[in-house]
Amino acid sequence: MMSRPESPTPSPSGTSGHGPGKRVAAFFDMDRTVLRINSGTRWIRFLHERRELELATFLRSVWWTLQYRLSILDMETAATRLVEAMAGDPEDEMLVKTRLFVDRHVLPSIAPLARDRIAEHRDSGHQLVILTSSTPYIAEPLARHLDMPHVICTRLHVADGRFLGTCERPTCYGPGKVYHAERFAAEHDINLAESYFYTDSYSDLPMLLRVGHRRVINPDGRLSRYAKRSGWPMETW
Repeated sequence: MMSRPESPTPSPSGTSGHGPGKRVAAFFDMDRTVLRINSGTRWIRFLHERRELELATFLRSVWWTLQYRLSILDMETAATRLVEAMAGDPEDEMLVKTRLFVDRHVLPSIAPLARDRIAEHRDSGHQLVILTSSTPYIAEPLARHLDMPHVICTRLHVADGRFLGTCERPTCYGPGKVYHAERFAAEHDINLAESYFYTDSYSDLPMLLRVGHRRVINPDGRLSRYAKRSGWPMETW
Protein backbone atom coordinates (compact mmCIF):
# COMPACT_ATOMS: atom_id res chain seq x y z
CA MET A 1 0.00 0.00 0.00
CA MET A 2 1.25 3.46 -0.86
CA SER A 3 1.59 5.70 2.17
CA ARG A 4 2.62 9.29 2.63
CA PRO A 5 5.69 9.78 4.83
CA GLU A 6 5.95 12.56 7.33
CA SER A 7 6.52 16.06 6.00
CA PRO A 8 10.11 17.29 5.83
CA THR A 9 11.51 18.29 9.18
CA PRO A 10 12.13 22.06 9.36
CA SER A 11 15.78 23.04 9.74
CA PRO A 12 16.89 26.54 10.71
CA SER A 13 18.34 28.20 7.61
CA GLY A 14 18.40 24.81 5.91
CA THR A 15 20.97 23.36 8.32
CA SER A 16 20.94 19.76 9.39
CA GLY A 17 21.42 20.29 13.09
CA HIS A 18 24.39 17.89 12.98
CA GLY A 19 27.47 20.08 12.88
CA PRO A 20 27.93 23.78 12.12
CA GLY A 21 27.21 24.95 8.61
CA LYS A 22 25.92 21.66 7.25
CA ARG A 23 22.76 22.08 5.19
CA VAL A 24 19.97 19.76 4.09
CA ALA A 25 19.06 19.23 0.43
CA ALA A 26 15.97 17.77 -1.20
CA PHE A 27 16.92 16.06 -4.48
CA PHE A 28 14.11 15.32 -6.93
CA ASP A 29 14.31 13.01 -9.91
CA MET A 30 12.44 14.50 -12.87
CA ASP A 31 10.73 11.82 -15.01
CA ARG A 32 7.80 9.96 -13.45
CA THR A 33 8.49 11.80 -10.20
CA VAL A 34 8.18 15.56 -10.51
CA LEU A 35 6.64 14.89 -13.92
CA ARG A 36 3.86 12.39 -14.52
CA ILE A 37 5.53 11.45 -17.82
CA ASN A 38 8.90 10.22 -19.04
CA SER A 39 10.18 13.28 -20.86
CA GLY A 40 12.63 11.20 -22.93
CA THR A 41 9.84 9.05 -24.36
CA ARG A 42 7.69 12.08 -24.99
CA TRP A 43 10.61 13.90 -26.67
CA ILE A 44 11.11 10.98 -29.07
CA ARG A 45 7.43 11.09 -29.94
CA PHE A 46 7.63 14.87 -30.34
CA LEU A 47 10.50 14.58 -32.86
CA HIS A 48 8.81 11.67 -34.65
CA GLU A 49 5.61 13.69 -35.09
CA ARG A 50 7.67 16.57 -36.51
CA ARG A 51 9.30 14.06 -38.91
CA GLU A 52 12.74 14.90 -37.55
CA LEU A 53 13.63 11.35 -36.54
CA GLU A 54 14.75 8.60 -38.88
CA LEU A 55 12.91 5.30 -38.49
CA ALA A 56 16.04 3.44 -37.36
CA THR A 57 16.76 6.05 -34.71
CA PHE A 58 13.15 5.99 -33.56
CA LEU A 59 13.13 2.20 -33.18
CA ARG A 60 16.47 2.21 -31.36
CA SER A 61 15.13 4.87 -28.98
CA VAL A 62 12.03 2.77 -28.29
CA TRP A 63 14.27 -0.19 -27.44
CA TRP A 64 16.38 1.93 -25.10
CA THR A 65 13.23 3.24 -23.42
CA LEU A 66 12.09 -0.30 -22.73
CA GLN A 67 15.49 -1.14 -21.23
CA TYR A 68 15.28 2.00 -19.09
CA ARG A 69 11.90 0.97 -17.71
CA LEU A 70 13.36 -2.43 -16.82
CA SER A 71 16.39 -0.71 -15.23
CA ILE A 72 18.78 -2.66 -17.46
CA LEU A 73 19.86 0.15 -19.77
CA ASP A 74 23.58 0.65 -20.40
CA MET A 75 23.22 4.41 -20.12
CA GLU A 76 26.85 5.22 -20.93
CA THR A 77 26.63 3.41 -24.28
CA ALA A 78 23.19 4.82 -25.10
CA ALA A 79 24.25 8.35 -24.20
CA THR A 80 27.44 8.04 -26.26
CA ARG A 81 25.51 7.05 -29.38
CA LEU A 82 22.82 9.69 -28.94
CA VAL A 83 25.27 12.49 -28.25
CA GLU A 84 27.65 11.50 -31.04
CA ALA A 85 24.75 11.79 -33.49
CA MET A 86 24.33 15.45 -32.45
CA ALA A 87 27.89 16.46 -33.38
CA GLY A 88 27.84 19.66 -35.43
CA ASP A 89 24.19 20.49 -34.73
CA PRO A 90 23.59 24.11 -33.67
CA GLU A 91 22.65 24.57 -30.03
CA ASP A 92 20.26 27.38 -30.93
CA GLU A 93 18.01 24.96 -32.79
CA MET A 94 17.88 22.70 -29.75
CA LEU A 95 16.95 25.65 -27.55
CA VAL A 96 14.07 26.63 -29.84
CA LYS A 97 12.68 23.08 -30.04
CA THR A 98 13.02 22.31 -26.36
CA ARG A 99 11.36 25.61 -25.42
CA LEU A 100 8.34 24.56 -27.44
CA PHE A 101 8.49 21.02 -26.05
CA VAL A 102 8.69 22.18 -22.44
CA ASP A 103 5.73 24.54 -22.83
CA ARG A 104 3.54 21.95 -24.57
CA HIS A 105 4.47 18.73 -22.81
CA VAL A 106 6.62 19.21 -19.71
CA LEU A 107 5.04 22.01 -17.69
CA PRO A 108 1.49 20.64 -18.08
CA SER A 109 2.75 17.29 -16.76
CA ILE A 110 4.03 18.49 -13.38
CA ALA A 111 2.46 16.41 -10.62
CA PRO A 112 0.46 18.61 -8.20
CA LEU A 113 1.78 16.61 -5.24
CA ALA A 114 5.33 17.29 -6.45
CA ARG A 115 4.61 21.02 -6.29
CA ASP A 116 3.30 20.58 -2.76
CA ARG A 117 6.34 18.64 -1.58
CA ILE A 118 8.76 21.11 -3.14
CA ALA A 119 6.94 23.91 -1.32
CA GLU A 120 7.23 22.01 1.98
CA HIS A 121 10.97 21.63 1.56
CA ARG A 122 11.30 25.29 0.60
CA ASP A 123 9.41 26.27 3.77
CA SER A 124 11.80 24.03 5.75
CA GLY A 125 14.78 25.94 4.37
CA HIS A 126 16.16 23.00 2.39
CA GLN A 127 18.23 23.34 -0.78
CA LEU A 128 16.07 22.33 -3.75
CA VAL A 129 17.75 20.29 -6.48
CA ILE A 130 16.54 18.55 -9.64
CA LEU A 131 18.73 15.46 -10.09
CA THR A 132 18.10 13.91 -13.50
CA SER A 133 19.74 12.02 -16.34
CA SER A 134 18.10 14.46 -18.74
CA THR A 135 19.86 17.48 -20.24
CA PRO A 136 19.68 21.11 -19.09
CA TYR A 137 17.56 21.99 -22.12
CA ILE A 138 14.56 20.42 -20.38
CA ALA A 139 15.60 20.30 -16.73
CA GLU A 140 16.57 23.96 -16.36
CA PRO A 141 13.32 25.46 -17.73
CA LEU A 142 11.41 23.11 -15.41
CA ALA A 143 13.55 24.18 -12.44
CA ARG A 144 12.99 27.87 -13.22
CA HIS A 145 9.25 27.29 -13.42
CA LEU A 146 9.27 25.54 -10.02
CA ASP A 147 11.68 28.08 -8.50
CA MET A 148 14.25 25.38 -7.79
CA PRO A 149 17.71 26.99 -7.82
CA HIS A 150 19.85 23.91 -8.56
CA VAL A 151 19.95 21.44 -11.45
CA ILE A 152 22.23 18.42 -11.64
CA CYS A 153 21.93 16.72 -15.01
CA THR A 154 23.80 15.35 -18.04
CA ARG A 155 25.53 18.28 -19.71
CA LEU A 156 26.52 18.26 -23.37
CA HIS A 157 29.73 19.85 -24.62
CA VAL A 158 29.27 22.88 -26.89
CA ALA A 159 31.82 25.04 -28.71
CA ASP A 160 31.14 27.98 -31.01
CA GLY A 161 27.43 27.34 -30.72
CA ARG A 162 27.55 23.73 -31.91
CA PHE A 163 27.43 20.38 -30.15
CA LEU A 164 30.73 18.53 -30.07
CA GLY A 165 29.18 15.08 -29.85
CA THR A 166 30.42 14.48 -26.30
CA CYS A 167 29.08 15.02 -22.80
CA GLU A 168 30.24 15.31 -19.23
CA ARG A 169 31.21 11.97 -17.69
CA PRO A 170 29.93 10.08 -15.90
CA THR A 171 26.42 10.67 -17.18
CA CYS A 172 23.99 11.64 -14.43
CA TYR A 173 22.44 8.17 -14.22
CA GLY A 174 22.64 5.38 -11.66
CA PRO A 175 25.96 5.63 -9.78
CA GLY A 176 26.66 8.78 -11.80
CA LYS A 177 23.94 10.57 -9.84
CA VAL A 178 25.80 9.79 -6.63
CA TYR A 179 29.04 11.11 -8.12
CA HIS A 180 27.48 14.43 -9.13
CA ALA A 181 25.41 14.74 -5.94
CA GLU A 182 28.52 14.24 -3.82
CA ARG A 183 30.33 16.96 -5.77
CA PHE A 184 27.34 19.26 -5.27
CA ALA A 185 27.23 18.43 -1.56
CA ALA A 186 30.92 19.25 -1.13
CA GLU A 187 30.53 22.57 -2.98
CA HIS A 188 27.37 23.62 -1.09
CA ASP A 189 28.14 22.22 2.37
CA ILE A 190 25.33 19.65 2.20
CA ASN A 191 24.92 16.80 4.69
CA LEU A 192 23.72 13.91 2.50
CA ALA A 193 22.96 11.77 5.55
CA GLU A 194 20.27 14.29 6.50
CA SER A 195 19.07 14.97 2.93
CA TYR A 196 16.14 13.66 0.87
CA PHE A 197 15.86 12.00 -2.53
CA TYR A 198 12.62 11.42 -4.45
CA THR A 199 12.54 8.98 -7.37
CA ASP A 200 10.53 6.35 -9.22
CA SER A 201 13.35 4.26 -10.66
CA TYR A 202 15.32 1.24 -9.48
CA SER A 203 18.28 2.63 -11.44
CA ASP A 204 18.42 5.35 -8.76
CA LEU A 205 18.97 2.85 -5.94
CA PRO A 206 22.61 3.99 -5.39
CA MET A 207 21.39 7.53 -4.72
CA LEU A 208 18.52 6.35 -2.53
CA LEU A 209 21.04 4.49 -0.39
CA ARG A 210 23.31 7.54 -0.23
CA VAL A 211 20.82 9.87 1.51
CA GLY A 212 19.21 9.60 4.92
CA HIS A 213 15.61 10.17 3.79
CA ARG A 214 14.47 7.94 0.91
CA ARG A 215 11.25 8.82 -0.87
CA VAL A 216 9.91 6.30 -3.38
CA ILE A 217 7.39 7.86 -5.79
CA ASN A 218 5.39 6.01 -8.50
CA PRO A 219 7.95 3.17 -8.33
CA ASP A 220 8.74 0.83 -11.19
CA GLY A 221 8.37 -2.88 -10.49
CA ARG A 222 11.91 -3.54 -9.25
CA LEU A 223 12.01 -0.50 -6.99
CA SER A 224 8.56 -1.31 -5.61
CA ARG A 225 9.69 -4.80 -4.62
CA TYR A 226 12.93 -3.50 -3.10
CA ALA A 227 11.10 -0.77 -1.16
CA LYS A 228 8.60 -3.28 0.24
CA ARG A 229 11.40 -5.59 1.41
CA SER A 230 13.20 -2.64 2.97
CA GLY A 231 10.12 -1.17 4.63
CA TRP A 232 10.41 2.12 2.75
CA PRO A 233 7.24 4.21 2.37
CA MET A 234 5.93 4.63 -1.17
CA GLU A 235 3.69 7.29 -2.65
CA THR A 236 1.65 7.80 -5.80
CA TRP A 237 1.90 11.25 -7.32
